Amino acid sequence: MLLVIDIGNTEIVFGLFENTILRSHWRLSSTFKRTPDEYWILFKQWCRDNQMDTRDIDGSVICSVVPILSSEIAEFNRRFLNLDPLFITSETNTGLTILYDTPRTVGADRICNAVAGLDAYGGPLIIVDFGTATTFDVISAEGEYCGGVIALGVQGISHELHRLAAKLPRVDLAFPPEIVGNTTESSMQSGIMWGTVSLVEGLIDRIKEEMNWKKSKVIATGGISEVFAEKCGKIDTVLPFLTLTGMQILYDRNQ
Repeated sequence: MLLVIDIGNTEIVFGLFENTILRSHWRLSSTFKRTPDEYWILFKQWCRDNQMDTRDIDGSVICSVVPILSSEIAEFNRRFLNLDPLFITSETNTGLTILYDTPRTVGADRICNAVAGLDAYGGPLIIVDFGTATTFDVISAEGEYCGGVIALGVQGISHELHRLAAKLPRVDLAFPPEIVGNTTESSMQSGIMWGTVSLVEGLIDRIKEEMNWKKSKVIATGGISEVFAEKCGKIDTVLPFLTLTGMQILYDRNQ
């Protein structure tokens, strides 16, 4: 069994792979207040609930965009699972050619997405990850990570609207019945949700035009990717656990 841990700004996703099959996954909020002991208690309970034995785990890999959490989770791996986790970075053997001016600044999650997307479909690819940020990764047919786009995610847009405008309430992140809202809440929902759809569709078109791609695959991933894929006609397929799959591939590739 392989333990994969994706440390994001909003959530930490744990997954257990048996060979190449994701057997179970679990989400925690990304809080800075947990100790390695607390991670172990929660992890043991999760494994027990899913009838999995922690003694069967013989490998661990971590993908993190939150450095302050990385050391605590690595310590949990070492102390309680007796595993030295592989950390995914731009210096890991990925098989990608990273064309960023500063390759070390490419997020580990974006590297994992690119690796898994190429493994599944080949290139060229556009990968849209709906997370704390809405990110676009652009990968050529030759396996080059060309770069991408980073925009504020829907939760951040909702939070900032409420924070910056005194009379705007918090709203549920759901599509309203109509684009033209007849209440403040439905008008905000339309701006957040349909605005994100328009952002995604517009950027996909502009990326294809700039890259001169007549044919390319567009993959959506992330916790709320299925919600937006239903409304966005530019998305070809949804792979919610693309990052975890990329971690499993990279672990095998680096053994």
